[in-house]
Amino acid sequence: MTDIRLFGYSDPLSARAGEPIDFMVSAEGASEVKAELVRLVHGDFNPEGPGFIEEVIETDIPPALPAKRQYTQNGSFARVTDPGAKLAPDGAFTIHAFIWPSLPVGSRQTIMGRWSVSGSKGYALGINPEGKLEFWVGDGVAVDQITADAPLVPKVWVLVAASFDPATGEARLRQIDVQNSWNSHIGPVTPYDHNSHTVQKLRCTPATADAPFLIAASHEENPERGRFASMLFNGKIDRSGIVARALTADEMGAIAKGDAPAEPLAYWDTTAGYTDRGVGPIIQDTGPNALHAEGVNRPVRAMTGWNWTGRDDSFRLNPSQYGGIAYHDDALTDCGWSPTVTWTPPKDFRSGVYALKVSAGDTVDRIPVIIRPDAPRAKIAVQMSTFTYLAYANEHLSFDAQIAQAIVAHTPVISGDDLEYNKLQEFGLSTYDHHSDGAGVCYSSWKRPIINIRPGYRMAGMNFPWALPADLSLLWWLEHAGYDYDLITDHDLDREGLAALAPYKTVINVTHPEYYSEGMLDATEQYLQGGGRVMYLGGNGYYWVTAACPDDPACVEVRKLDSGSRAWQAEPGEGYLATTGERSGLWRNRGRAPQKLVGLGFTTEGMDRAEPFERMPDSFHKRVAWIFDGIGDEELIGDFGLALGGAAGVELDRYDLALGTPPHTMLLASSIDHTDNYPLVSEEVTYAFPGRGGSQDPQVRGDMIYFTTTESGAVFAAGSIGWSQALPCKGGENNVGTVMRNVLKAFTNDGPLPGASYTGAEKHWR
Repeated sequence: MTDIRLFGYSDPLSARAGEPIDFMVSAEGASEVKAELVRLVHGDFNPEGPGFIEEVIETDIPPALPAKRQYTQNGSFARVTDPGAKLAPDGAFTIHAFIWPSLPVGSRQTIMGRWSVSGSKGYALGINPEGKLEFWVGDGVAVDQITADAPLVPKVWVLVAASFDPATGEARLRQIDVQNSWNSHIGPVTPYDHNSHTVQKLRCTPATADAPFLIAASHEENPERGRFASMLFNGKIDRSGIVARALTADEMGAIAKGDAPAEPLAYWDTTAGYTDRGVGPIIQDTGPNALHAEGVNRPVRAMTGWNWTGRDDSFRLNPSQYGGIAYHDDALTDCGWSPTVTWTPPKDFRSGVYALKVSAGDTVDRIPVIIRPDAPRAKIAVQMSTFTYLAYANEHLSFDAQIAQAIVAHTPVISGDDLEYNKLQEFGLSTYDHHSDGAGVCYSSWKRPIINIRPGYRMAGMNFPWALPADLSLLWWLEHAGYDYDLITDHDLDREGLAALAPYKTVINVTHPEYYSEGMLDATEQYLQGGGRVMYLGGNGYYWVTAACPDDPACVEVRKLDSGSRAWQAEPGEGYLATTGERSGLWRNRGRAPQKLVGLGFTTEGMDRAEPFERMPDSFHKRVAWIFDGIGDEELIGDFGLALGGAAGVELDRYDLALGTPPHTMLLASSIDHTDNYPLVSEEVTYAFPGRGGSQDPQVRGDMIYFTTTESGAVFAAGSIGWSQALPCKGGENNVGTVMRNVLKAFTNDGPLPGASYTGAEKHWR
């Protein structure tokens, strides 16, 4: 029997009822799939909870859908619009670029050109498998090339150029050192000659290729897959161009000093188009023909260029030194699949998390989509962390990071599905992964199958649900407890600001609201100032500076800088987001620690076991004692849970007045007895010394807090990823749920909050 593989994604990942949703499905080994819509009620098979629950929903989606294999174009490159074929010159020409190759040895790569791999036609400047610069031409029958003498050195800037005269057959290949003390991974003290100049007569001339002019790739096609890009480049390419004559040595020397060539056919000035709000995906041709190039799979901009001198650490200070554009052969932000079915939920459709369930034989895939109501209907909004879902999308950390087993503190638990998926790696990477050349991944998108947001998925290596599958525990409990709620998403909040929150009496964060934009922070702050009420029920929230790409909200950008719990670190000078112009890294390092907004901030993480919360003295104050109605004075809260057996675990946040926790905040409870596999987070460690683990450092804990804001607003926070995953235990009737009911009763009522008339000498804010 033929093995069947099914994968799919929705576009958008979240939609308002009444708006169309495209479902893209790829099927191998089947020409038809069964289809039905299901509502995802609970996404964890753990027998300590209600188990995996889904509900079939009647819709007009056909029960059987035609399906086919859909291919994915991996790798970032740029495609030039050239309707008049001006970049297929019939006389002498020169092609040139500044390059910083990051992985020059191992496979043939294209820097730029109009080359058909399958037709052996055209011309291209590239790198051969031995890591040497090469220029090749083909007439459809024969192919010839000229190769540089000196190999390219990884991550060292050089100017490269090839000139060719078809009348004489003479080709010249130049490689000119432009390395300085700042721009490359080795310095000028290394005694290596990067220069090369070779001359050779070629045996054929380039035939006009039925192929686009590409930067960082070549064109290929076959009957099954169709057209695609191959021979992808790894590294950075700065200003480049093509001139309709053979440039002299003096002209090449002038370009190496920063001059643009005279009378170009095209000159892609990669420093053009910058504003203090970032730069778009179009690479501008400032030559007379305006043959602009458009990035595919989002080549990374706002990167240091060949002339970077280290003084300016942002393109906003000196865009002329930020012409570098990074290309990667494994980048992916859009599979580009065609829709298998388009479905529009009716306007009265219930808000919730749904999935298109497709199956063929025994193979099943559930393609999630989040439905927001057409208009606010409930008092409660649950904010689904779509930025975080994308940041972790298809993470390979458990497989690729040597430190993974030490982090989780147990032997990784890897399923057969994990192994099958890891073998393929065709659906892109997360922002916790590295590209093939070692660079960190800064873009992630929903326009691809995302394996780890499937219901029932257990995080590889950790053996418990993460993000969306974990968040279903909160939604299950809200329904079990009889609460109506609407779903909104990070993307809604980022796009609409305060208007997304204002209709609701209370807004609930899910388990891991880690990735936040400035607009999301501003809107939450305004909501609280205006009397809104927030229940922050997660760990490590409001942490990384993140932005949705203005031209494509399906894609988010984050750069990991020199602080925080990070899987990679941006290169010097490359810490600002290309999409918005703002410095990335931790919000804490930009003056907006999460404690200033929700009272808590990240303090530790551990994956060996979770613990309960213990009541603190503030919890008995008359202002807040109502939160613990039905809870005993010495009762441990949450000594159970689907995530490691407790309500306080995985990632934890703490109260800290020094980082901005409002001074009138009531410290209600704290977690106890964490192991030394819960270390203090790295941003807290200024000097490294022993004794920073859970049994040693009092900052290693999770805190539960409460404070009021103006206009009867308030925040209740339980700083733990494990909190919501404790709610389904014991049939949903447990003391974590008791605390939740007490807070929700107060937060959804109009008028003053309970205890508002009480003050204390040390907690005197009303």
